[in-house]
Amino acid sequence: MRKESIEDGIRQLKAQHMDQLNAYREQLFHAPQLRQLFFELTLRCNEQCFHCGSRCSGREIDGLPVEKYQEILDEVKENFDISRMQLCVTGGEPLLYGDFFALMNYAHKLGYRWGMTSNGTLITREVAHHLREAGMGTISISIDGLEETHDRFRNRKGAWRKAMEGIQNLIDEGGFHAIQVTSVMNHENIYELEEMYEVFLDMDIDSWRVIGLEPIGRALEYPERMLTKEDQLRLFSFIKEKREDEMPVTYGCSHYLGLDWEREVRDWYFLCNAGIYVASVMSNGDVGACLDIERRAETIQGNIYEDRFTDIWNDRFQIFRSRLSRRNASCKMCPAEKWCSGGAFHSWDYDKNEQMICMKDILFSEV
Repeated sequence: MRKESIEDGIRQLKAQHMDQLNAYREQLFHAPQLRQLFFELTLRCNEQCFHCGSRCSGREIDGLPVEKYQEILDEVKENFDISRMQLCVTGGEPLLYGDFFALMNYAHKLGYRWGMTSNGTLITREVAHHLREAGMGTISISIDGLEETHDRFRNRKGAWRKAMEGIQNLIDEGGFHAIQVTSVMNHENIYELEEMYEVFLDMDIDSWRVIGLEPIGRALEYPERMLTKEDQLRLFSFIKEKREDEMPVTYGCSHYLGLDWEREVRDWYFLCNAGIYVASVMSNGDVGACLDIERRAETIQGNIYEDRFTDIWNDRFQIFRSRLSRRNASCKMCPAEKWCSGGAFHSWDYDKNEQMICMKDILFSEV
């Protein structure tokens, strides 16, 4: 069989799969399923990353009282099937939350599966042991370049070494379902991909998640570091090549990538989970969808001091349960609209009603 025929068959199969996913997306708009609940425990952080979506710093205060988080956990367990749900704790640096282990031990006793995102610098051997005892299943630690680059981006000397020590402490402790490294690539560190790969290849991590810099939070102050078209192509080609070698490298869930790239750089097709699978409780009690989404009146759905989380999930979130493409004439007319649905909510410009990052004319030009 000719190579062209095989490629055409693969494209047709992907199109069928995405047609099915499109129909499923419409079902989720009417009958969402809570699969991931994020707790933003604190906006305090011991680093000051240039790309931080939440603009975290060491000057922030802790989030909600531990009793409030426990109350939410009790309510969610009563009203949702937590066996189908992942509790995700984040920050800031979540380990800076004063009652971190009291909260996570409580969640573990209730039967929650939980994981967290961390900069890794506070994970000593003792902390790694306590994390396993508290039932942590998954963790993603951020490494954004080689040592000098990582430290510069995070405005902390020694950050890379402490994070790498944290990863090794988790590996040595063992007993976790998945230890992942996440790297945010930009115009400056994109050239370090191969060297970073060699570093992680020698470590016993379960996966390396490689994503592009997004126009959110503090990164908006550094437009010169956004990925160019050539950078994007370099990034996706790198991921595809490593996956073809059966290496555990994956792209994030961020964007629709076109027929030739969908399922080539990650294990699933694009579906923005905001408000249909994902909800978040922010450090001030506000409730929204993905924590990377711009925080403004229309994206904040309520506050747990005023409403029960269950009621907010069931009765609101309408902004996330319809197609973004309906708000933009160009998106409506795009041949890929039924599969893209307007793209991701976190990279949407809510003032101009347009997508800030679209892979059309970068990875694909037509269906």
